Amino acid sequence: MLSYLSNYESFWGPLRLLHFITLRTLMAAGTATVIGFIIGPWLIHKLRKLKFGQHYDDDRTGELAQKFDKKNTPTMGGLLIFFSVFISTVLWAAPNIWVIVALFVYTALTAVGFRDDYLKVVKKNRDGISSREKLMWQTIITVAALVALAWHPMSAVKIRELWVPFLKYPVFQFAGVAGLLALFVLMFFWVVGFSNAINLTDGLDGLAIGCTITVALVYGLMAYAAGNSKIAEYLLISYVPGTGELAVICGALVGAGMAFLWYNSYPAELFMGDTGSLALGGLIGMIAFMVQQPFTLVIVGGVFVVEAVSVIIQVGYFKFTRRRYGEGRRFFRMAPIHHHFQKMGWPETKVVLRFWVISLMCALVGLGTLKLR
Repeated sequence: MLSYLSNYESFWGPLRLLHFITLRTLMAAGTATVIGFIIGPWLIHKLRKLKFGQHYDDDRTGELAQKFDKKNTPTMGGLLIFFSVFISTVLWAAPNIWVIVALFVYTALTAVGFRDDYLKVVKKNRDGISSREKLMWQTIITVAALVALAWHPMSAVKIRELWVPFLKYPVFQFAGVAGLLALFVLMFFWVVGFSNAINLTDGLDGLAIGCTITVALVYGLMAYAAGNSKIAEYLLISYVPGTGELAVICGALVGAGMAFLWYNSYPAELFMGDTGSLALGGLIGMIAFMVQQPFTLVIVGGVFVVEAVSVIIQVGYFKFTRRRYGEGRRFFRMAPIHHHFQKMGWPETKVVLRFWVISLMCALVGLGTLKLR
């Protein structure tokens, strides 16, 4: 919204600076951080007063849940991230189809995650919304986003291209109805997959949001590069006009993430819950598609991928050994894998910090793929 003030630079010269995405990205990050710090204490107080605390069951978390008293720590902290990102983006991003779709996906998934948390915390429904209902809403949201992108002239052509790391040309063109259907399946898998991956990673104080910040930083740079014709030509990546504004959203996410981390760091005063993890995974997955870097997310979000794969391996190995030997065996001491290292005796803070280091390494490798083509 404030970007429109650049049209009045003739009245006051400094307003021309609002033309620059880099400045607005930094301002969005700063604004989101300030908003997060302002509403953080109020939100924590309100959630505690309403007794919106995370409830742990011994059969689900075992002895690890007994090490720290977290059962009264309020959840739904994803609201802090959402309001910080949404307000900051509306203020600093120049609206276009990319920004509107990203905000739509983020808002809609936040609502779904909030409903899930509400049922778990307030209604004491252990499972929250059913898997079928959750998939239904994720399907509707993904379809709506894809239809908007495939219809709008700014995005209709580019969204149909499939790019992979290390290649300087698109490997596939999603043409026709069959192509759009295939694109939907891939996009849906990314939205659901990374939503679940971040949800699984959100098991230790500061772990998920710290890794999310590094991913947001990388995709902010990628969005800026994709939206700049000269940089895109130099790096031999897809030039996608207008996606530079997604860097503003990523900047806001970094700022909001730092504010949330202030309250989520050990010992946590606030958990993000499904309100945060479901929406953040969907937003990041959608941005990856819009900047033509979907498969690079597997590298950049390596920690999230490993966390999800560890659960798949654990469940698969347990079922396999139960069928073969008559009793289920565990591949890891506990899954997701961050709990495996806790079982090995690592303190929670050490696990988190080392996973942050790995996340940063994945981010650097992901950035390296931009030039290796």
